[in-house]
Order: sequence, then C-alpha cells, then structure tokens
Amino acid sequence: MSALPRQRIRLGDLLVQKRLISEAQLQTALAEQKNSGRKLGRVLIGMGAVTEEKILQLLASQLKVPLVDLRQYQLEPKLVQKMPEQLARRFRALVLQEDTEGFAVAMADPTDLFSYDELTHLLHRPIKIVLAREKDILDAIDLVYRRTGEITSLAREVSDELESDYELSELVRSELETDAPVARLLQSMFEDAVHAGASDIHIEPEDRQLRIRQRIDGVLNEQVVAGTRTSQALVTRLKLLSNLDISEKRLPQDGRFSIRIEERLFDVRLATMPVEHGEVVVMRLLDQSVPQRSLSEVGMPAAVLASYRRVQALPHGMILVTGPTGSGKTTTLYSALSELNQPGRKIITAEDPVEYRLARINQVQVNPRIGLDFARILRSALRLDPDVIMVGEIRDEDTVQIALRAAITGHLVLSTLHTNDTIATLGRLLDMGARGYMVASALRGVLAQRLVRRICERCDAAHTPDVQESEFLKILGADNALQESWRAGTGCPYCNSTGYRGRVGVFEWLEITPELADAIRSEAVAQFTDPRLQPVDFHPLALSALDLARQGITSIAEVMRVAGDTSLLEQPTMVTGDH
Repeated sequence: MSALPRQRIRLGDLLVQKRLISEAQLQTALAEQKNSGRKLGRVLIGMGAVTEEKILQLLASQLKVPLVDLRQYQLEPKLVQKMPEQLARRFRALVLQEDTEGFAVAMADPTDLFSYDELTHLLHRPIKIVLAREKDILDAIDLVYRRTGEITSLAREVSDELESDYELSELVRSELETDAPVARLLQSMFEDAVHAGASDIHIEPEDRQLRIRQRIDGVLNEQVVAGTRTSQALVTRLKLLSNLDISEKRLPQDGRFSIRIEERLFDVRLATMPVEHGEVVVMRLLDQSVPQRSLSEVGMPAAVLASYRRVQALPHGMILVTGPTGSGKTTTLYSALSELNQPGRKIITAEDPVEYRLARINQVQVNPRIGLDFARILRSALRLDPDVIMVGEIRDEDTVQIALRAAITGHLVLSTLHTNDTIATLGRLLDMGARGYMVASALRGVLAQRLVRRICERCDAAHTPDVQESEFLKILGADNALQESWRAGTGCPYCNSTGYRGRVGVFEWLEITPELADAIRSEAVAQFTDPRLQPVDFHPLALSALDLARQGITSIAEVMRVAGDTSLLEQPTMVTGDH
C-alpha cells in the first residue's frame, strides 16, 4: 500500500478523458453539484452516468492504491476504534491495519486531500490509503461502533439536563422538542437497532444506571449507561409517542406508534411495567417496508411445503402452527394468508395485535378492555360469510370450541398454540376441554417450528464436537459424528462476536392420518407417540435442526438449544417423534 500522492485529481475530467462519461454529462453533474453541494462522484452515480465500481476502479488505477472489498475483510474492532466514530462517519474512513509505518485507512474518496490531512493529524501517525465502497464503509462503521458511543454521550447529556427538578408541564414541553437530547437519543437507539437487525429494544432502569438491551437473532445484547434520570425522560417521550398516560406509573400500559427510520416504516409495539427503580419499556419493531413473504420463502423443506400446501388447499378443517414466543409462528401464518388471499375468498382474522396490514383481508384487533376477545370475534366472524378464519392464538376452552366448530362447518381455520412439538399439541387440545371426536374431525395438520441462528459467513470455520455434543449427537442417531463435517462461527465484528448472523426456520409437520385420528377420537393420549400412527415421512424437530447442522447452516450448539430439555433426549423414542 502506498501513501496518497500529493496531487489533486479532477475526477470529472478524468472520467471524460477515459470516456466513461461525456462532456455534456459532466457539465450537467457540475451544475447539480453546485445546487446540491454533494460530491461530484455521488451526483454522477445518482444520474446513472457511471457506476460506483467504475469510479473506484479508475481511482485505484490512477492513484495506484488497492481496492478492497470490506464485505470479505476481517475487521479488528479495537483497531477500527482507534479512530473516533464521529471522524469515521464524517470522513467515510475506516482503520484497517497498523504497522511500524502507520495506519492503513480505507476511504471512499481518496481525492479528498483535506480529509487525508485531517486524519493524519488526528491519528498522530502517517496513513496509507486503500479504496472501498462508501456503503461498505458505512455498514462496517454501523457494525463495529454500533452507535454505542453516541448513545452513551446522548444519555449523559439527557441526565445532565435533568439534574434540576422540572415541572411536569416543562418536562412535557421539552420532550416534544424534536431537537431535545432525549429525541436524539431515541433516534440513535432506533437507528442502531435497525442496523443491528434487532427485533426488540428493552429499556431497564436500575439504581445508578440504565440498561439498554436489543434482541438480535433471538439473543439479548446489552449496553449500560450511567444516570438515573435518563430512563424517566425516555419513558415520558415514548408514552407521548404512544398516546399513553404519562402520569400513570403504577400500572402496566401498552400502546403503539409508527416511526420512519432511513426510509423504512416501522410499527413499534410498546409495553411498560413498573419496577423498583422506575418503569421497564419493551418495544417490538415491525418493519412495514418488507414485502410479505410467500410460504416458499419461509424456509420449509420441500416435502413439508408440498404436504402443507396440499392440506391448506382443502375447503375446510383446522391447521395449527405451534412453538414458543419468538419462533416465527406469526410470519408463517401471514405467509399462508398471503397465498390464500384471492378475490374469490373472504378472509377474517382475529389478532392481538394486528402486526402487518394486509389488503383485502378483514383484520380485527382484540381489545379485552371492552370485552372484544378471540371468542367474541370468532362468533361474530362466523356470521360474516368467511371462507378462511385466522385466530391469532387459541388461549382458552371457549376459543378452541368455537374454532373447532368453524372448521367442521365448512371453514378453513388457521391458528397458533404454545406447545413444544406437534405431538404435544394433540394432548394440549384435549386438556383445554376439546372433545376427541371434534378434534379428530376438524384437525388436518400441525406445524411446529423454531428459529435457529445461522453461522456467520464471515467467520465460518470447521468444528470438532466436544464430549457433550458427541453424546448429544449419538442420542439423535448420529453415531459417526466425528467422521462428519461440522461448522461453527468463531466470532467477528460482523456478527458482534457471536459466531451467528441471521436465523433460519426449523419445521416439524404432522399431517393427521386416519390411524392417528382414531386415537384422537378415542382420546388415547398414550398412543399419540406411537410411530405406527404417524405419517411415514414424519421428521421430528430435532432431526430437522440436525439436517441444517449437517449442511453447515447452523451449529450443533443451536441444535441442542432447539431440542430442549436434555432429559427428553435420553428417551430412545426421540428419533421416532416423542421428544
């Protein structure tokens, strides 16, 4: 790598000289640059006159500097953070390496001599330039810095501002100001959560500090900031956004609001709970800008998808999707509804809450405060001539009885239930007061699912199972575990040192056979686990997760997490479906 040549490169003239743009395009871009103040390269790319790749290749050749793909680069967080976050964002620059001669710094615009001089002065060492795409630099900054410094600084500013006692009216007025520190703190928190791919944000006050946690790929990551009053200001602001009572601090409240983050619209579901040192707030982020997935995009294996679609095509009956909270049940149901959503079919849903708005579908929000529960919505829905009914969750005997009757009387009913697997669902329905003959007549299939974390592609490496993992694999029937090829993530900045990035669904599909229906009809719970009553192609949840581990998509540790209680794994019937 070489230091930046002390020469000024006129990008526009160079592009014309190399015949990558015309003189007319350059003059148009210069005029636009004068009006907008943007860099010439950005203007030309925005016009479609030239691609960013062409500009980068030209600059790399002209300046004799390397062109680096940061998406394939292993960043070292401690080294990157030698440059303050504010400077990294301002100059679109990133420290990549350090040696006896100085720093190697990736820049999006190496022709910016002012930025080069500023970085050399502020880093107190010579720098050598490498070239990288601006978006890749910004993505890397978001991943490495995670806005934690900005959040800590803004939280301290909020706390300092609130050291003196405020009248309630003054506090509310300050909270409504969009340039107030608390508003900027919330904006930074939301932007950081979106960049990190978080599904939830937790705000948890403690005695002398505030704990901010984000659920990323199903696991909580936390940041602790000092100050006891910061959480009060945050809660007040969020309550105002959600139209909640800011004076009520003794009772739980829930609400929702919409927010636009970097051109993406999010619905935010908010719930508060009074605790010893204030109020805990948990926010679920729902991206309304993401197109609704089809069933083929959910991740079901081909055999499961084909069988599920065959059952869903039936004119009536009940299909249940089961699993714990956060296992992707709602996503699967919405995907099923998107395929069923046709002009000739009337669909009514009862949801708590309505998470995604779907055209042509009549979506009803549960409201317990006025007595509008699942059972009442179901009774009313049956009088509205529906073809398909989706019940967000079967929670009680009343709801299950009405849903079963609807399935028997010519309606397709989709719903969810909180059970560990498909077999347990059959017993759970009977435990809720459903009669065996009704379940046998109505139920067509049960889909159990979980979400396992994907191994990070940036730090994916070969993995040898330890003693515990080897014993676990033997229980699942993988007797030659040490001879097979397993993978695991070693941890890197792109996965927040977890070894995982993103999640994938694991599915267990149980289609009700005539033999199994007979056992349900006679309420013979002990027979439900008999493999002779199950479909020939029945594949238990743990074995489906093991298939993903064999393909290198997830790790053995994730399979162990999905399989659940290890005491259940000791049963030899595990591989036949009783887990």
